[in-house]
Amino acid sequence: MIRRVDHLGVAVRSIAEARGFWEACGLTVEQVEEVPQEKVRVAMLRCGETRIELLEPTDPDSPIAKFLDARGPGIHHVCLGSDDLDADDAALRAHGARLLRDAPTPGAGGARVQFVHPKSAGGVLVELSQGGHDA
Repeated sequence: MIRRVDHLGVAVRSIAEARGFWEACGLTVEQVEEVPQEKVRVAMLRCGETRIELLEPTDPDSPIAKFLDARGPGIHHVCLGSDDLDADDAALRAHGARLLRDAPTPGAGGARVQFVHPKSAGGVLVELSQGGHDA
């Protein structure tokens, strides 16, 4: 079941450059890690009960690089925290939602993740996440 907004994903060309704004807002980068299977480097900043995730491409063919080329920097996705990702995956499929992967896959921070196509979510790319550092 979906329990909370876990984070907002923001596509950036450079974490080193983008983090300055967020740090000026009083947020602190908690961690930076590379997620090789997604061809992305992520930086997580805590903001109250949720987080901001800065997404920097590590390969010109990555989904984030393609997003930046098409739309420029900005909000990429909304991530919802789940306590039963497999059940949420099944419920969304039964509802007719288009999911981007056959099954949940590993994500940043040790979480398992699944993505809902924007056409099934009112134009918003939605990530579902279970586990990881905030479980």
